[in-house]
Amino acid sequence: MSKSPRHFILFRDIPLLYGRVPKVANSSIKATLCKFLIQRPDGGIKTTADRFWREHTHGETELVTPKHARRLRSSHFSFSFVRNPFDRLVAAYNNKILEIDDVPLPMKTMGLHHGMAFDHFIEIICKADLESMDNHVRPQADMLLCSDKLVPKFIGRMEHMSDHWQRLRRRMKHEGLPTLGELPYKNVRRDGKSDIRKLFNSSNLVNKVLERYEHDFNLFYSDYSVEELLNGDGLKKLPPLQRKSKQSHPKQQLETKA
Repeated sequence: MSKSPRHFILFRDIPLLYGRVPKVANSSIKATLCKFLIQRPDGGIKTTADRFWREHTHGETELVTPKHARRLRSSHFSFSFVRNPFDRLVAAYNNKILEIDDVPLPMKTMGLHHGMAFDHFIEIICKADLESMDNHVRPQADMLLCSDKLVPKFIGRMEHMSDHWQRLRRRMKHEGLPTLGELPYKNVRRDGKSDIRKLFNSSNLVNKVLERYEHDFNLFYSDYSVEELLNGDGLKKLPPLQRKSKQSHPKQQLETKA
């Protein structure tokens, strides 16, 4: 995965932006968004790749920065999903460090390598500067904020994906956008979240992540305790973060903080 700062997929023919966050159902969401493309994509490139959305959709999409996406906030609807930072790091470690023999080049540049110990993985990530970070471990806030303002109008949580996806479908219908299909389950590699507690087995590791990903915790998961997030499973259900559209009826006030 690249270090590209162009975190949003912008559609040319519909007023829609998706803030893609790796390791947050990103592959599944991209597969669903492909159904909005008019022409068949070319090149045989997987939809998970940034290059697919940048070069292989016949100009129907492009990748843009959060700054560019924010400039379109009055004319476009934008959405994204986030994930418990502890869980996201474990998912990135399992997939990119343990499961594949050759880690992505940006991770190599950071000093990460195949099979390394989890505590060493966390130490390197938490010391890394933002410019050098692979997007699989980049703070979610860094991808979704511009000038300290959240760009997406709708931010769901992966922990409540089924419910939040249905809410997103209703919101997009309200915005006059094409109907999203059901979300496919792609690249699901873990059963349960018990490995979060096993890997974060010291207060030192936990504190490093709390400090490095402070904005993620404060913006997206402040309603949960650290203990709840380390347990991973069974997080109490909360509504997505939403901003009101100009067309919303007064009774349709949003549930939220963004």
